[in-house]
Amino acid sequence: MPTPHNKALKGEIANIVLMSGDPLRVKYIAEEYLQDYKLVNDIRGMYAYTGFYKGKRISVMGHGMGMPSIGIYAYELFKFYDVDLIIRLGSCGSHNKDFKIGDTIITNNVKTLSNISLEMFNEEIHELPIYSDVNNTILEIARNMNIEIKNGNVTTLDVFDVYYPNIRNSSDIEVAEMEAFGLYAVSKLLNKKCACLLTVVDSPYTEDEISAEDRENRLNKMIEVALESTLKF
Repeated sequence: MPTPHNKALKGEIANIVLMSGDPLRVKYIAEEYLQDYKLVNDIRGMYAYTGFYKGKRISVMGHGMGMPSIGIYAYELFKFYDVDLIIRLGSCGSHNKDFKIGDTIITNNVKTLSNISLEMFNEEIHELPIYSDVNNTILEIARNMNIEIKNGNVTTLDVFDVYYPNIRNSSDIEVAEMEAFGLYAVSKLLNKKCACLLTVVDSPYTEDEISAEDRENRLNKMIEVALESTLKF
């Protein structure tokens, strides 16, 4: 049966889902890369499409901003729609001079300052391991495509770091975003797998910017690596 946040019927979601915070980016992926795709969810404007990429049946779905939002959608996909793997395609801020605007980052380590784990596991967990087999497959695909992906230690925050100087200037953060830890926590809870690919869209070390349109439509390197990776799972 549909959940309160997803009207797709059982079987209308593939076992591999690419997720993005922005539902319009999800719409872009479906329109540009999938064949025979179908809109299977639009509750609250959180689009989900299922179609085929080079013959592989996959789904793409939005997850909104923040750990509570991705936590709801990922939980329901894993628990009620028999999804085995979620790959998040997101944006991030770099706190590392070596990570430039437009670089693609794969989560090498994910941590958080939040206490979200107290509610989920009744214990404080501030760091979670990655799924090395999933990451290694993605990295191999990227090498074959001659696309550079950098390993990054990702910190998931409850606030947008750009607005808060004490976080923005932190020397303890390499890459900042707002959802990865929530996805990894749900994966741990339900014994599923996930990965997180991020594109750097802002940095205190440069005045270069990616426009809102670029954020929505032009993160193609990351998208294409993820799509090619689905063929191996």
